[in-house]
Amino acid sequence: LTCWQEYCGRPATQAQIKAAYYEQSFRCHPDRNAGSEEAAARFTALHQAYAVLGSAALRRKYDRGVLSREELSSAGRPSARAPGQPPAPGQRSAASRRPPAAPVFDFDAFYRAHYGEQLERQQLLRERRQQRKRQQEEAAKRWQGERLLEFSVSVFLFLLGFRC
Repeated sequence: LTCWQEYCGRPATQAQIKAAYYEQSFRCHPDRNAGSEEAAARFTALHQAYAVLGSAALRRKYDRGVLSREELSSAGRPSARAPGQPPAPGQRSAASRRPPAAPVFDFDAFYRAHYGEQLERQQLLRERRQQRKRQQEEAAKRWQGERLLEFSVSVFLFLLGFRC
């Protein structure tokens, strides 16, 4: 290929490059064009073009004309090392090349910091409601007990009144 951008047009942004790649790859995908060697070759070239133009670093090298065949052939490919295999002597593992992970976001702390007063008010209201409900239940039990006592005394006096 002489011009990688002929496959994706001349988009200015990464979003336009991505949209052009998806549109073109949909048109020339080997599954859509079964048995077409031309479509398969065009799809492969399109994939290579997207690997170069989709990567900011490779695109800068391509635009300056310093993109090597080695970089071109390795663009978008996984490493040659099998998964789970330790790195060769002198190479660092992928985990050691990564920057240290940012601490996990503590949503509870954020929520308390921004809604702490509201949470406290809700907790206070909930406690008051529960206390009021207990008082009402106790008052209802006392009332029932008093009514039962009055009824029992009334029945007792009524029965006593017939005996005399």
